[in-house]
Amino acid sequence: MSETEKNPPPNWEREVLEKLALAAVQEQRRARHWSILFKSLGFLYLFIVLFLAAGWFRSDGVAIPKAHTALVDLQGVIASDQVSADAIIASLQSAFEDKKTRGVILRINSPGGSPVHAGQIYDEIKRLRAKYPNIPLYAVVDDICASGGYYVAAGADKIFVDKASIVGSIGVLMDGFGFTKTMEKLGVERRLLTAGENKGFLDPFSPVDPKQQAYAKQMLEEIHGQFIAVVREGRGKRLKETPETFSGLVWSGQKSIELGLADAYGTVESVARDVIKAEDIVDYTQQDSLIDRLAGRLGAGAAKALAPFGQPGVSLR
Repeated sequence: MSETEKNPPPNWEREVLEKLALAAVQEQRRARHWSILFKSLGFLYLFIVLFLAAGWFRSDGVAIPKAHTALVDLQGVIASDQVSADAIIASLQSAFEDKKTRGVILRINSPGGSPVHAGQIYDEIKRLRAKYPNIPLYAVVDDICASGGYYVAAGADKIFVDKASIVGSIGVLMDGFGFTKTMEKLGVERRLLTAGENKGFLDPFSPVDPKQQAYAKQMLEEIHGQFIAVVREGRGKRLKETPETFSGLVWSGQKSIELGLADAYGTVESVARDVIKAEDIVDYTQQDSLIDRLAGRLGAGAAKALAPFGQPGVSLR
């Protein structure tokens, strides 16, 4: 036992009590600081919620001007795992529902894609225009607005382009591959069993069946007719039809204006400023979360893995 332990210094009890008291005070201070922090965060959260409820901010925290032009971006291939109808429709609905929206711009940069998704977006545009007759919707084309992209644009009140934009491709295709010659060279025999004479429809490992090929062409003509009807409905008397109009050709933005496929030159900024007369632009495009994007990619990948290699698909591009 040390000398200090044998003979403790005088008033040692007081020193211990002082240390304990000081530790208690410091702990209380720390607790008070944490309490102030959590209360401040709580008040900040309530403040943001109240602002959102009042419509002063969008859900992503961007302040909304009193009167503005709403922007929705359609960028890329129109498909369930890329630019889906659900995402574009939800974005358009949010844009039209905001009472401060003076006009909506749908900025398109798309080579086309699914006729189903393009048709759903077009139908929703027509519905929203009927529900909100005082809010115009204009399509502004970036690099390309072809096939399914143009299908969507046809629903707009006006279509604005750059002189070098690519516009058109009003047609339908079904693509795939044929491997019969390769199989012959490799000595591979195809053994396909089906229940239903057309279950192996246009199988890429079997010779082309003329009846199935004729049926496929008939189906493509039917979908093409739907596309043509949409363009005629959307463009009306502005459309100057020629034998090539619905042939699948594409044109420059300059030529598309001459053919009545587009109305004028314009950008998002110029249309907001000069046509809608609301220079402030608010982006309503819904952005998928990382989890949503991964889920979409995995789902599309699984579907492709389960489908026969080279299985033909209908596309507006």
